[in-house]
Amino acid sequence: MAIKVLELHHHGIRIGKEDGEVEKARSFYSDVLGLETDAGRPTIPGIPGFWMYVGEGDNTSQIHLMGAVGMSPVARSEKEDPTHPHVALAVEDIQEAKRDLDARGIWYWQIEGLVGQGSDQIFVRDPFDNIIELHQIGTCRCNKAVL
Repeated sequence: MAIKVLELHHHGIRIGKEDGEVEKARSFYSDVLGLETDAGRPTIPGIPGFWMYVGEGDNTSQIHLMGAVGMSPVARSEKEDPTHPHVALAVEDIQEAKRDLDARGIWYWQIEGLVGQGSDQIFVRDPFDNIIELHQIGTCRCNKAVL
C-alpha cells in the first residue's frame, strides 16, 4: 500500500546566508513575485531566511528560502541536510509512512520537530536523488488553514 500524500506544502530553496544575500532573496520573492512573507517563521539558529506564501486564502503552500552554504548547522552529514533543495508533502499518517518506508527497505532520515511544528519530518531521496520531505498533515504553517 502506498503512502497517502494529501497536500503539497512547500518547496525548499537554498539562498546565500550573508545579510545582503538574504535581503536580496526576500526582495525578489516579495517585490518581484509579489509573495507574502510568513511572519511566523520560527528562528532557526544559523539558517536565516523566509517562508513565502504562494496562493490565496486558505489554499496556500510556501516556498522556504533557507540561507545555507555547504553543510548547514542542522545537517547530520552532507547527505542528511534539510536545507538542501526539496519538496515537502503532507501525509495522512507520518507513523504509517515510516512503517511503509521501512517495509520497502527505503532509506530515510528523520528530524523531530526542528522548527516547532509538532511533527516529525522524514526526508527520503527518490531514485534520481531528489529530496522529498514528508510530514504530518495539519502541522505546518505552509497552509494558512492550519493557523
